[in-house]
Amino acid sequence: MEITIKKAETLKPIIETDKLGFGQHFTDHMFNMDYNPKKGWHNPRIEPYAPIIADPAMMVFHYAQAVFEGLKAFYSKNGDILLFRPKDNFTRLNASCRALCIPEIDEKFALKALKQLIQIEKNKVPKAEGTALYIRPTIIATDAYLGVKPSDTYRYFIILSPVGAYYAAGFNPVKIWITKNHVRAIKGGIGCHKAAANYAASLYASKEATEKGYDQVLWLDGKKLKYIEEVGSMNIFFVIDDELATPALSGSILPGITRNSIMRLAKEWGMKVSEKQISVDELINAYEAGKLKEAFGSGTAAVISPVGEIGYGDKVLNINNGKVGEITAKFYKRLTDIQYGKAEGPEGWSEKV
Repeated sequence: MEITIKKAETLKPIIETDKLGFGQHFTDHMFNMDYNPKKGWHNPRIEPYAPIIADPAMMVFHYAQAVFEGLKAFYSKNGDILLFRPKDNFTRLNASCRALCIPEIDEKFALKALKQLIQIEKNKVPKAEGTALYIRPTIIATDAYLGVKPSDTYRYFIILSPVGAYYAAGFNPVKIWITKNHVRAIKGGIGCHKAAANYAASLYASKEATEKGYDQVLWLDGKKLKYIEEVGSMNIFFVIDDELATPALSGSILPGITRNSIMRLAKEWGMKVSEKQISVDELINAYEAGKLKEAFGSGTAAVISPVGEIGYGDKVLNINNGKVGEITAKFYKRLTDIQYGKAEGPEGWSEKV
């Protein structure tokens, strides 16, 4: 398919680094493509960023048939713009599509379209350390129909947002709260996919966590409320003695690309790595025995987020005296060095735009 291009007549100003925030500003152009059963995916185009005209009966509003991805473009030290493992994002997007009965996209074409869009917006990729261009590919159901069934028509779009740090505190330990009363996902559902509905299901408990002075919710399994799963926007890791442990993918945990990258790096470094069920009781016992050395979250938005405190009922686990741990810092430096082109990573991890 040939991508048509319509340039914006006026361009937005470049946002100063200290005013970027996260997900607040958007570039001048977006990518759009449509689907219907007769034509398949068609009419790929780059055009000025603009509202999507939507029928009030559009199915995405009523039945949440929507999936998305999140990845970043980084301005490297030699002036290249680099994407971090983008092929994995499009592979995961298609996995989400299958789970929600959405037609899959051509992954190679999707990457080509993304690169073309970023080339047009290359001046909006921020250059300062710790900044990036956040990328949000999304697919929504567009039939105007009130009835529970898969839509026949869809819109695929990509929007871009120059961003700073995900957390206002930057690379400093965050506080997370384990909820005893709410679940986000359960095995057999869509918790392992980047579906919009998963995030809606997390909002109430996240609000409660904020009111208690915490930054995020650490979710437990939906059946027994016993085993640790993931944080609201991150996978979770614990350093227990000399072991790097993370909850095993169970069907209700997102298979994070950053998560996978951390485990691969850890194995290259000779660390003991385990994916397993980790109960709250096991975590508390490790803490009380002085074996819980570090904890951190991983995800595209924050890359690595040190955890300084975990709250559970009347218990408060103060981890590493609320400071960034040595292993956490090592992962953060290694990953960001690869992302910004300061160091070579495994083959296929960095892709030039």
